[in-house]
Amino acid sequence: MIDWLDEASLSFPPSERALGSDTDAPGLLAAGATLTPARLEAAYRRGIFPWYGPGQPPLWWAPDPRMVLQTANFKLSRSLRKTVQRFAATPGCEIRIDHDRAAVLRACASTPRDGQNGTWIVPELQAAYLAWPAVHSVETWIDGELAGGLYGVNIGRMFFGESMFMRRTDASKIALCALVCLCREFGIPWIDCQQNTRHLASLGAAELPRRQFEAHLATHVGEATPGPWTYHPSYWHWHLLTPT
Repeated sequence: MIDWLDEASLSFPPSERALGSDTDAPGLLAAGATLTPARLEAAYRRGIFPWYGPGQPPLWWAPDPRMVLQTANFKLSRSLRKTVQRFAATPGCEIRIDHDRAAVLRACASTPRDGQNGTWIVPELQAAYLAWPAVHSVETWIDGELAGGLYGVNIGRMFFGESMFMRRTDASKIALCALVCLCREFGIPWIDCQQNTRHLASLGAAELPRRQFEAHLATHVGEATPGPWTYHPSYWHWHLLTPT
C-alpha cells in the first residue's frame, strides 16, 4: 500500500517503501498533493519524480535500480560524431538553452514514452515545470526552426533528464550531446535517466542500485548550482569532438 501525501507537507516517505519488482508498479512510492515548484524540488532532491497520466492523481516514483548516464562514460558512435560535426559546421544550425521551454514541453508531451499510449506530461505538470527555474531545455534549432530537444532539472551538480523529442532526424540526439557537453563544462558527473531503455544503454547509460544513486544525490544536490545555462559552440570541440 502506497502513501497518500499530506497537502500541507513537503515530506515524502522513505524510498524503501516504494513498491517492489514483484508488483504491477515497481518503484511507485506515493500519490497525491498539488504539483508546485517547492514540492517538485523536495522530491527531486530525494531522487523522487512524478509520472502519471490524464485522469490520475499525481504519482511519485523512486525506482530501483536507477538508470544513470555518467557523463564520462557517454558513448559517441562514429555516425553520431559525424552528425554532430556536420551540425556544428553548418550555418543556421545552433543549440539554444531555455529559448522556448514551453514549446519543448509541449513537443515532449506529444511524444509518448516507450510502451505507452498518450502523454504522461499532463498540463498541470507542464505548468509546474515551467514555473520552476531549475527546469532547463536544450534545443536543437535548424534554419530558425525548433527541430528537436530535451528538458530536465538541474539541482546542484546533478541533472535529471526528463524527456526528449525530434522533428528532424537525430535532432534529439544532438541535443543530448549538447547536454553532455554542458554537464562536462559545469562539472556535473551524472545525468539521471530514470528508467532503462535500449537507446540509453547504447549511449553509455547503466543501471545502478537505488542506494548508490541516493548516496550520490546526497553529496551533489547540495553543491553550488552551475550557470548561467548557456551554450557556446566551442563546447563541441572542448568536450566531445576532440580526442582525449
